[in-house]
Amino acid sequence: MIGGVKKRNPPSGNDSEIQNRLGAVIRMRRRHLGMTQEELAKRARMHRTYIADIEGGARNVTLQTVAHLARALRTTSGNLFAYVSARTGAEMRAGAGPALGEVLEILLVDPNAGDSAMTASALKRARLSAPVRSVADGEAGLAYLFGTGPQAKRIPARPQLILVNPRLPRMSGSDFLRKVKGDERTRDIPVVLLTASR
Repeated sequence: MIGGVKKRNPPSGNDSEIQNRLGAVIRMRRRHLGMTQEELAKRARMHRTYIADIEGGARNVTLQTVAHLARALRTTSGNLFAYVSARTGAEMRAGAGPALGEVLEILLVDPNAGDSAMTASALKRARLSAPVRSVADGEAGLAYLFGTGPQAKRIPARPQLILVNPRLPRMSGSDFLRKVKGDERTRDIPVVLLTASR
């Protein structure tokens, strides 16, 4: 005790290494999403300096804090820990274990609510655990992907798969596809065209 304040023991070498690795993984994921520390702090309901301390390896965090951060970073706690346990920085960058950028989400762009419901039901029956986000047209899909228009206040989404009906109102499916594949942020997301047309 120093002056009535209990002195916190510094982390042991192994604990310090884990804290540093966790901070590096969180920083890497945040930057991959194009997110500032302020944005991450707001999404995780934490103070920016707390995020800075975590990224700098200066905070010993709880599992609950990791869960909040994982949700804010659109990944899972398991993915974060898989990268923390990678043996080398090269393995972290190369993708040892599950993909850190795994979003666990499917974007469905279809103007027909009945078809959207059937698609979501089929995915559920196939036991795909990814939630399905449905939008009715290409403009809404682009707004969701890039965080523009009515979606401007939220972080742009990065689903792991996009399902699109090529017959869209206001913007054709091919125009939507051209914009998705023409942007470096989304060009590597797989897109599947769904249609009942012959």
